[in-house]
Amino acid sequence: MSLGLLWMTIIIVGLLTLGIRLSFIVFMHKARISPMVQQALRFVPVAVLSALIAPALFFPRGSMDLSPGNIRLIAGVLAILVAWRTKNVLLTIVVGMACLLILQAFVAPR
Repeated sequence: MSLGLLWMTIIIVGLLTLGIRLSFIVFMHKARISPMVQQALRFVPVAVLSALIAPALFFPRGSMDLSPGNIRLIAGVLAILVAWRTKNVLLTIVVGMACLLILQAFVAPR
């Protein structure tokens, strides 16, 4: 693939993505969304985040690992507890990442 074709593909895909997102802004401001749909849409970010994180926590090597040796699961559970108690996103990320780094340094097999 030539460099020109690659750039043309990137630009076209970017414009299509922009068009799709802009269409909702332009056309949906007149539409009325039912309260039931609005309530359901509130759960989309949580569902997407869970779908992205869960495989890394529960399937670190391709198969389910619920053992105490799964350091990602331990760090994830600690981060969940911090998020639940503090409601502080930055603190949750810092504690979860620090726990993972410490466990990788001292517990993970080399």
